Amino acid sequence: MHCIAIVNPDGVTEAVLSAYSIRTAARAIVFDADGRIALLHVRHLAYHKLPGGGIEPGEDIATALVRECLEEIGCAIYVGESLGEVHEYRAQYQQHQISYCFTARVQGEKGESSFTAEELAGGFAVEWYFPDEALMILESQSPENYTGQFITLRDAAIVRAARTSAC
Repeated sequence: MHCIAIVNPDGVTEAVLSAYSIRTAARAIVFDADGRIALLHVRHLAYHKLPGGGIEPGEDIATALVRECLEEIGCAIYVGESLGEVHEYRAQYQQHQISYCFTARVQGEKGESSFTAEELAGGFAVEWYFPDEALMILESQSPENYTGQFITLRDAAIVRAARTSAC
């Protein structure tokens, strides 16, 4: 996979990166039948994000992506095109996160999310937007926490990559 973006607002250098833990994740731009994409609105922290999440031990990327989309947006999906990967260097957590990014399409009907207690407490809600609207939202938001700042930069880069790769 090629690199879509490196998110490094803390200016992490190669010299310290070797001490960072690595977290892998799968993320998708999930299209519905109307051409809208899913965003998760994290209301209490003032940001939106694409569906996806951590890859569990022994799980392959596609399986993780299907599982995360079912949990977060309540939709079974067809995994589509690989867009590439995003690398995030989070100094506060000494973490190097690698997100493997794809397009996907909703398979069947939209269902209900299965948010965790923490996600419910954060005010998570699924919203559907046309890609240009989603990009505008991602580029204009100002998250109120450290992680949200990374998510905003990462997910805007993923949406831009999908727009440039569209046939």
